[in-house]
Amino acid sequence: MADYSSVFADTFAGYASYLWHEVSTPHWGNYFYWLIGISSLVYALELLAPWRVDQPRIRKDFWLDGFYMFFNYFGFSLIGYAAASQVVVVALHDLLASVGIENLAVAEVSSWPMWLHVGVLFVVRDFVHWNVHRLLHRVPVLWEFHKVHHSVEQMGFAAHLRFHWMETVTYNALTYLPLALLGFGLVEFFWVNLFTTLIGHLNHANLVLPLGPLRYVLNNPQMHIWHHVWDLPEGRRYGMNYGVTLSCWDYLFGTACIPGDGRDIRLGFPQLQHFPKTFMRQTLHDFVGQARRGAS
Repeated sequence: MADYSSVFADTFAGYASYLWHEVSTPHWGNYFYWLIGISSLVYALELLAPWRVDQPRIRKDFWLDGFYMFFNYFGFSLIGYAAASQVVVVALHDLLASVGIENLAVAEVSSWPMWLHVGVLFVVRDFVHWNVHRLLHRVPVLWEFHKVHHSVEQMGFAAHLRFHWMETVTYNALTYLPLALLGFGLVEFFWVNLFTTLIGHLNHANLVLPLGPLRYVLNNPQMHIWHHVWDLPEGRRYGMNYGVTLSCWDYLFGTACIPGDGRDIRLGFPQLQHFPKTFMRQTLHDFVGQARRGAS
C-alpha cells in the first residue's frame, strides 16, 4: 500500500520542477511553447482575415481568456491538481491490486503501428469528450460550471480555454478509465493534445474556415459558433454541436444544427448580464450558489 502523503508531495514537487523546466528550456517536446506558438498563429490569422470585421482586435475579455488558458493548462496542476489526481490513480491501482488486478489495460496498443495507435487514442478520446460535453449541458450542477465557458460574448481563439477547473476534473475523471483500458502512453497524448488544441483554437477563432465535405468530420468556427448561441433553436433545450474536435458525432447522433450564417448571432445564455465577470468570482460561482441552495 502506497504512502499517499509521499505520493502527493513527490508529485507536487515533480510537477513544479517539470513546469519550471518547460518554461526555462524551450525544446520540440515543450507543450508550454507549443501552446504559445499555436495561439500566436491562430491570433495572427484572426487579425489578417477576421470573419466579424467589426469585432475589436483585442476583443472583450481577451486578457481574461488568456489567463484562463495558462491557468487551466498549467496553473491548476501546479497548485495541487496534478498531485491530488496522482494520489487517486495510485489509490485506484492499490484497490485493484487488492483484488488481484495488476493492470487495467485490456489491449497491448504499444505493439500496434504508431499511426493506428495514435488514431485510436484520438477517436476514443474525442468520443468520450463529446459525451462528457453533453453531460455538461444536461446535468444542472455541471451546467453551472460550464456556464463559465458560455459566458463568452465575443468569440476568439482564447475562448477555447475559458472554462471552470471543475471541467478539467470532470473530463479527466470520465476519460481515465476507457483510455487506461487501452494502455496509452504520454508520447501519444502529447501529439493528440497538440492537434486538439489547434482545432479547438480554430473552432473558437474569428475566422471563416471552409472545409467542404470535411466539415462533416472536423468541427469548425461556422459550426461551433452555434453551440454558443444565446437563443437556442426550438427543440434544442440542451444545446447542439457538442463536438470538441470531430463534428461527425453530432451528425451521427442528430445533435448537429447550423440554422444560418451565424456570423453576428448573440452569444451567451439568458441572464448572462448577472453572471460574474472576473476569474475569481466565476471560479467561486457555483460553489457559492450550491451553498446558498443548501442553506435555504
